[in-house]
Amino acid sequence: MAAKKKEKVEVQEWMYEIIRQPHMTEKATLGSEHGQVTFRVPLTATKPQVKQAVETLFGVKVKGVNTLIQKGKTKRFKGIVGKRGSIKKAIVTLEEGQSIDVGTGV
Repeated sequence: MAAKKKEKVEVQEWMYEIIRQPHMTEKATLGSEHGQVTFRVPLTATKPQVKQAVETLFGVKVKGVNTLIQKGKTKRFKGIVGKRGSIKKAIVTLEEGQSIDVGTGV
């Protein structure tokens, strides 16, 4: 039997741009009980890119990635109409026994 060779994946600059910041809300915190971590990502990011970036930057195994786009709201401030920008969130489910401490930086 030939032993599997572990490949060293190189961290590339685009990975730091994919994972912008952790998204800390009550709902995201509830997901952490089930091995899920939520990140803000660019609107153009794909699920395979998010998976590869998380696995490389944090050194964990990813089970699945779900993404959603939260459309920007129209808000009023002192009668002036403004619009919040749309954001994309990636909910990353980790394998059993894996965890990411989002309180510390990369």
